Amino acid sequence: MPQVRIFDTTLRDGEQAPGCSMDLAEKIEIAQALERMKVDVIEAGFAIASQGDFESVQAIARALKTCTVASLSRATPKDIDAAWNAVKEAKSPLIHTFLATSPTHMLYKLKMSEDEVLGTIARMVAYARNLCPQVEFSAEDAMRSEPAFLARAVDTAIRAGAMVINIPDTVGYATPAEMAAMIGYLKQHVNNIDTVTLSVHCHNDLGLAVANSLAAVAAGAGQVECTVNGIGERAGNAALEEFAMAMHTRPDLYPMTCGLDTTRISPVSRLVYSILGVNAPINKAVVGQNAFAHEAGIHQHGVMANRATYEIMTPESIGLMQNKMVLGKHSGRHAVEERLSALGYTLDKEELDKLFTRFKALCDRKKVISDHDLEALALHRLSAEIAKSGYRLERFTVNSGNYVTSNAVVSVLHEGERTEEVALGDGPIDAAFNAVDKLIPAPAHSLEDYAIQTISEGKDAQGEAIVKIRCGDRVVTGRGLSTDVVEASILAYINGMNKL
Repeated sequence: MPQVRIFDTTLRDGEQAPGCSMDLAEKIEIAQALERMKVDVIEAGFAIASQGDFESVQAIARALKTCTVASLSRATPKDIDAAWNAVKEAKSPLIHTFLATSPTHMLYKLKMSEDEVLGTIARMVAYARNLCPQVEFSAEDAMRSEPAFLARAVDTAIRAGAMVINIPDTVGYATPAEMAAMIGYLKQHVNNIDTVTLSVHCHNDLGLAVANSLAAVAAGAGQVECTVNGIGERAGNAALEEFAMAMHTRPDLYPMTCGLDTTRISPVSRLVYSILGVNAPINKAVVGQNAFAHEAGIHQHGVMANRATYEIMTPESIGLMQNKMVLGKHSGRHAVEERLSALGYTLDKEELDKLFTRFKALCDRKKVISDHDLEALALHRLSAEIAKSGYRLERFTVNSGNYVTSNAVVSVLHEGERTEEVALGDGPIDAAFNAVDKLIPAPAHSLEDYAIQTISEGKDAQGEAIVKIRCGDRVVTGRGLSTDVVEASILAYINGMNKL
């Protein structure tokens, strides 16, 4: 059975979207989760963009053990050099270089003739191939390119040594019929097209990214570029989980495999949403809260009789497991480890020891620990590590009411020293945040967003607080978790301030 390669660009195209920035530790955690899910290629970033981007691509290349690691580059020697230097220590490095081929881009952005574009493709792909055995060439805005010229560009890239040819729908303009027709045209008009892998990279501006990707695969493409949860610039990219489950569910239409471990879809999706500080839309395909929920009476009756009546895939197929084990203060380390593994989380011994300590502390506040609680502890372990090396909440007191001015006293520990401040505010959260601002020296910043939600059911449910703090052009996300919503909020704000 032929295999379609999954090229994940969550850490490059996805991270470029406003509000989707991640720090190095978060990027490495996502990269390792993607590797465990068995994606084929991870595009780790755009190495030339900044020193921070270069270092994160390099760190991911060093950390991964099986995946191909790619860096994007424009078709210039400087960009290609940066990409190579960032990925060269990977087990399987790849340089991904691109140049636009549409009349609009060539005229207004590149200001280059067709011959100049073809000459640049030939030189830069060859330059990249001399550095790295794996080179991918993307014809930016391919789906608005003239098919005959696109075929010439693809032929040029193949002759220069590209092993993967990517046909992007850069602006999300194409329809499935057009995508299938373009792949078919290239397969008919480009010599040696069968010696390379044809790839597609579809944006979702018209809501057709996954449909276009499936159409391309049906027409003969061998690789799909996508992101977890479909994050990305503007309306985002083809959603990895939707594409993979469409392939999994409809083998009659797509008689090929993508090699993905679909049982890791749910935990990886929640990991990405958690790091970005957002929630899945409740009706999001595959991973939304209502994806497997049935409220209509006729639906409920059908599902109780046979799940196949209204479910085309099972929750278990994406890693949503039913909780069959009750965890509490008498539960042992092994039981916690087993449940985490069933939920799709793989922790090393040191991480598990730290999580188990936090689990026992939570047991002092909650009688029963749900899967949601346990998963929240796993997702928040990076926040806990940041607190150890930065400012850490020691204690707080807030006073608030509808006839008094809210005030807060907050105490933090930093490098063994304890400091304390008091502040007023418009409510207990504002007062606590104002006290933290006095305690932690940071550049001028503002609170851009604040939200809190419950993790599980009941009066003793944990609250997860998310803050977004803006400092110039940079926005950081802070996350906090506690059965006390005020404490969760303070922890989230301190987490964000530590990142600043």
